[in-house]
Amino acid sequence: MRTLKSNTYTVYFDQGLTQLASFLNEGAYSKIFILTDENTGEHCLPKLKDSLPLLENYDLIEVDSGEENKNIDFCIGIWKMLLDFGADRNSLMINLGGGVITDMGGFAASTFKRGIPFIQIPTTLLSQVDASVGGKTGVDLDSVKNIIGTFTQPEAVFINRDFLDTLGHRQLVSGYAEVLKHGLIFDRSYFNKLKDTSVEQFTEDLLFRSVEIKNEVVLIDPKEKGLRKILNFGHTIGHAIETHSLANDKKPLLHGEAIAVGMICEAYLSHQLNKLPAEDLREVITTIKGIFPDYRFQQAIYDEVIGYMRNDKKNLGGQIGFSLLQQIGVCGYDFFVDEETIKDSLDFYNSLLA
Repeated sequence: MRTLKSNTYTVYFDQGLTQLASFLNEGAYSKIFILTDENTGEHCLPKLKDSLPLLENYDLIEVDSGEENKNIDFCIGIWKMLLDFGADRNSLMINLGGGVITDMGGFAASTFKRGIPFIQIPTTLLSQVDASVGGKTGVDLDSVKNIIGTFTQPEAVFINRDFLDTLGHRQLVSGYAEVLKHGLIFDRSYFNKLKDTSVEQFTEDLLFRSVEIKNEVVLIDPKEKGLRKILNFGHTIGHAIETHSLANDKKPLLHGEAIAVGMICEAYLSHQLNKLPAEDLREVITTIKGIFPDYRFQQAIYDEVIGYMRNDKKNLGGQIGFSLLQQIGVCGYDFFVDEETIKDSLDFYNSLLA
């Protein structure tokens, strides 16, 4: 079993969750709560219970799945259940699920009675390589993603690749966006390996390297004052496109699908504003378009999408902030881009669909 040390906690790559039982015993927690949605409750909770045959005394909290439910109203429901079940400050919350569960569960735990311990057991590729690691918790407010939240470290993170077997192909592909991002911003050789690897061939070694990259960045800058901002590459535009899709599409984009759009747009901005070589831009576009579906949108939505960007956490003094590539494997941050240039990047993306 491999591990990574991250700030105050350990990330366990724990096939079969063999280490989890001893971790829970050593913690001597007064009560244990397991947070799931209906999908992880059906497909992942049985795997967890099989790994912990002695875990009988726990309370289950289940919420509805989906980004549209990652909000303060659902947190209130979680807090009320913790209160009803008699949770105290030595209780443990186990967040078993994807990015919505780890984000919202971490936030609910970090604020209940000013904070109770929690662990993350991510069950999607997206949450295993991104959402569960780094101590960010949060919920959305009025369609602005993750605008309410805390920096709170979990007690531990347990990553079991077996959970990925419960996912459909589209969910796996969505998670691959964050994997590609790690290579683009930090490690060109890793990105080159990913170009020749299908989602189905994604190995435990590649999974480990992706988490390792994020962990290296977070250790240097836990509170996102500097270097950690590079992890936002693709996300300023991607989050805005995702929010638009959630509000308007019958079949909304998944997070990674929206980030794929954002990475192409922001690679274009990188070429224009941070000297990303043209051949690197072409490489980013070819790789992403070979994996992710096209997303068609009209110029009529540009102002709406930029409106979402104006509320982004990375903004400063009313300027819209970006992290942009200098070359594949090297990323800068704190680029502030005017609205017309952002619209040019959206036009550029649309020109690739012609």
